[in-house]
Amino acid sequence: MSKNNNRSALLGAAFLMATSAIGPGFLTQTATFTQTLLASFGFVILLSILLDIGAQLNIWRIVAVSEKKAQDIANAVLPGAGYFLALLIVMGGLAFNIGNVGGAGLGLNILTGLSPEMGAIISGAIAVGIFLFREAGKVMDRFAQIMGFVMIALTIFVAIKANPPIGDAVVHTFVPEKLDVIAIVTLVGGTVGGYITFAGAHRLLDAGIKGKENLKEVSKSSVSAILIASIMRVVLFLAVLGVVSMGVQLDPKNPASTPFAHVAGNVGLMIFGVVIWAASITSVIGAAYTSVSFITSFSPFIEKHKNCFIVAFIVISTAVLATIGRPAQVLVFVGTLNGLILPISLGLILLAAHKTKIVGDYKHPVWMTISGAIVVVSMAILSAMTLSKYISGLMA
Repeated sequence: MSKNNNRSALLGAAFLMATSAIGPGFLTQTATFTQTLLASFGFVILLSILLDIGAQLNIWRIVAVSEKKAQDIANAVLPGAGYFLALLIVMGGLAFNIGNVGGAGLGLNILTGLSPEMGAIISGAIAVGIFLFREAGKVMDRFAQIMGFVMIALTIFVAIKANPPIGDAVVHTFVPEKLDVIAIVTLVGGTVGGYITFAGAHRLLDAGIKGKENLKEVSKSSVSAILIASIMRVVLFLAVLGVVSMGVQLDPKNPASTPFAHVAGNVGLMIFGVVIWAASITSVIGAAYTSVSFITSFSPFIEKHKNCFIVAFIVISTAVLATIGRPAQVLVFVGTLNGLILPISLGLILLAAHKTKIVGDYKHPVWMTISGAIVVVSMAILSAMTLSKYISGLMA
C-alpha cells in the first residue's frame, strides 16, 4: 500500500471510530450532564479521555499485531468467548442503530420539515448507498472525515457565540465541585464501549494495515480517534455551559438543540439539524460496519457477502425505527451495557497480549498493560455500581 493510501486509511479509521462515538446519544448525554454538573463536567470529560486512551491503545495494538479481529482473539484466549462477545456487540449495535437512525430522521425533520420517520428512511437509504460502491471502505472513510469536520466546525461556531465561562470550566476540570459515577460510565461506554472502539481497529485490518511494522502508526491513529471525539465533546460542553450559566433551561425533549437555538435562533436550529444528522448518519454506518465485522470470520459466506449483511443491518434498524419507534428504555439499558462490555472485551485483549500463540514474539509494553488493567477494574466497579442504581430505580 502506498504512503498516501496508508495515511488516508489511518485517518479514515480514526474518523470512523470518532464519528461512530459521536451519535445522538453522545449529544444528548453531553448536554444533560453539563446541565447537572455544570463546569465540573469538565473533570468527568478529562477522566473519561484518559480511560478511553488506556482502553483504545491496548485494543488497536493487539488487533494489529495479532492480525486477527477481536472475536477471533477472544476465541483464542477462551474458546467460545468470541461468540459471546460477538453476540453482545451485535445486540448492542442493533439497538444503538435504531437510536442512530432516529437521530438522522430528527435531523432531516428539522432541516426539511419531513416527518422523522420519512427522514429516517431517507437517511437509511443514504447509508445503504455507501455500501453499494465497490470501494465501500474508501467511500466510508471519506464520508466520515467530511461529516466529522462539518460537525466540529459548526459546534465551535455555536460555542464561541454562547460565550461560556472558560475560567470556571478550566478550574473545575481539575478541581470538581461535584462528581457523578453514572456520568463517567456513560461517557466511557459511549466513546469506547460496545462496538465503538473496534470500528477503527477492524477498519485498519480490512485496509491491510497490520503487523508489528505498523504499530507506531496504529497507536497514533488510535489516540487521534479519541482526541477527535473529545474535541467535539469539549466544544459541545462549552456551548451548553454558556447557555445554562445564563439560567437557560435545556429543552427536555432535545437538550442538545438548546444552545444552537438560543445563540442563533432559527439559523441555530438549522445548524443543529445538520450536526445531529451528520452525527447520526456516521454512527449508523459505523455501527453497521463494525457489528457485521464481528461475524465475518465465523463463515466464508458472510465474509464474501459482508456488504449485503451491512445493508441488511441498516435496513432492519431503519424498519424498526419507522414502525415501532425508538424504545427509550432499551437505549438507556444498552448504553449501560456498552460500559459493561468494555471490561470484558478489554480484559480478553489484555490476556491475549501476553500469549505467544496470538501475538508471536511481540512484547506488549508494561505501562500499557497496567493502564489497560486500571480501565478494566475501574469500569467493572463503576459499571456494577451504575447497574445496581438502575436496578434499585426500577424496583423502587
